[in-house]
Amino acid sequence: MSDTENRSAVPQLQSGPLITGAVLVGAGAMLVLAGIAVGSSHLFSATRRWVQDMETPPSELAKQNWERAKTAARAGATAWQDGTQVSERVD
Repeated sequence: MSDTENRSAVPQLQSGPLITGAVLVGAGAMLVLAGIAVGSSHLFSATRRWVQDMETPPSELAKQNWERAKTAARAGATAWQDGTQVSERVD
């Protein structure tokens, strides 16, 4: 028999390297998740401290800006509806 007759259509795989690779991928994924957990908890606590140190809380700033926007919209609508006249100069 020649070499081509002994070859099968499916590659011959050894289980040892595949298991080792899977274990390493799993361990790497666990390290990534641990890193994400540590980093995100630090980010959230730093953000919480930053908000607590603000003189005006973000919710109050949002309320103030919302009121300003409503007032400006009303003023713009009123000016548009009144149709302020612009006098034309003839020279």
